[in-house]
Amino acid sequence: MTTLLIDRIDSPVGEIMVISDGRALWALDFHGYEDRMLKLMGPRADATGFREADDPQGFSSRVRAYFEGRFEALDDIPVETGGTPFQREVWLALRAIKSGETESYGALAKRLGRPGASRAVGRTNGLNPVAIVLPCHRVIGADGSLTGYGGGLERKRWLLAHEGAWQESDAAEEKPLPLFET
Repeated sequence: MTTLLIDRIDSPVGEIMVISDGRALWALDFHGYEDRMLKLMGPRADATGFREADDPQGFSSRVRAYFEGRFEALDDIPVETGGTPFQREVWLALRAIKSGETESYGALAKRLGRPGASRAVGRTNGLNPVAIVLPCHRVIGADGSLTGYGGGLERKRWLLAHEGAWQESDAAEEKPLPLFET
């Protein structure tokens, strides 16, 4: 049985769970989303136990650095996402979307050589087990609107604004950025 290391860190968007197997990041999700996280980890979670750990592999420190504005701190964190070959292809392709930039689901599908697969790309994006590190929050609707995000649209809005890719003027109907308790 694999024992996964779990650390909980405070962030401007709420408490974050960082889960590692001692080599790679398996999951990164928000407090209150534990059931979702286990579901995204799929059958891999069934064969594991969890142990609290402080800053496993330095991943927690690197996530904190991201929140301090050092966006490149996440660029080369090794990940173990599980999933199908198509899912892994989509998730790893997210790393090509640099901080401060966004890409539509259709453009991402086209970049992957699957121009008709924007809905499949969108569904897969929503199943990303390693939020923020594999930046699914940078994928937006073709019309420039913010669309679904597993951690909630408020977090997506905050993350994009933090990276300089979103301003309130980008969408007249958008509500002000909420403050999150840590």
